[in-house]
Amino acid sequence: MTIQKNFALIGVAGYIANRHLKAIKDTGNILVASLDKFDSVGSIDNFFPDSDFFTEYERFDRHIDKLKRQGTKIDYVSICTPNYLHDSHIRFALRQGADAICEKPVVLNPWNIEALQEIEKETGKQVYNILQLRLHPSIIELKKKIQEGPKDKIYDVDLSYITSRGKWYYISWKGDIHKSGGVATNIGVHFFDMLTWIFGDVQENIVNISNSCKASGYLKLKRANVRWFLSVDFDDIPNDIKAKGQRTYRSITVENQEIEFSGGFTDLHTLSYQEILKGNGFGLEETKKSIQTVYTIRNATPIGLKGDYHPLCKP
Repeated sequence: MTIQKNFALIGVAGYIANRHLKAIKDTGNILVASLDKFDSVGSIDNFFPDSDFFTEYERFDRHIDKLKRQGTKIDYVSICTPNYLHDSHIRFALRQGADAICEKPVVLNPWNIEALQEIEKETGKQVYNILQLRLHPSIIELKKKIQEGPKDKIYDVDLSYITSRGKWYYISWKGDIHKSGGVATNIGVHFFDMLTWIFGDVQENIVNISNSCKASGYLKLKRANVRWFLSVDFDDIPNDIKAKGQRTYRSITVENQEIEFSGGFTDLHTLSYQEILKGNGFGLEETKKSIQTVYTIRNATPIGLKGDYHPLCKP
């Protein structure tokens, strides 16, 4: 018989929180309390209308502590807050005696991971990162194909991801590089994780373009040469995609062959939670490489349109 687990959620007003709420419900567990400084959280009613909600961290903290003293233990804290707050909220979870489930990127800097690993040792609790692309059927199939292919083959890979955003983006925390980590971190970290998971460690990391709305560069991995392009600028979307009225373009090609993975995302958070509850989630050690990759990109000096740059880079 499965024992129902108690969850708390920080950042419940955010876009991604609904996927976490659904995952908690779908796995047969309960949301005890949630926190967000914004109170537009009516979607909670679709999942856990009886759970407690707080807009002030101090009252939320006091409530969780009171529950613990009364014998209601929080087993997991799900974290859907702005990127720069993740490590603080993870520390809160661990020190409350709960495991943490954190949206990507788990932290902004490599040394933040090491600090959290120390707290894991102190508390005996775990930090899990949502790396849902590793669970996508098309990506799993690609990894299997590469593993079963010639061991000495170096693959040519193009990654393109444009998810156009309006003016609000630059006013929000997402437009502040100190809070989001910039475009490559905010919208690209899970792609870099996926690429190194399949093709091996980064051997060279070159940045061609890096600004507030787009970033592009070249990664030499153990088994792939990767040209990547990430953008939130609508003007970067190919004209044939614009003609369809679409504001997002996602493409991965391996040896000029398109990898179809536009669908299949709906339930990946629920699948992630199922694996975490079984003890099979992705921990801090597994997220180190992608955090190092985006940190290097963020702090690199772009070389401009030189070398083998991505075809979507406009001269």
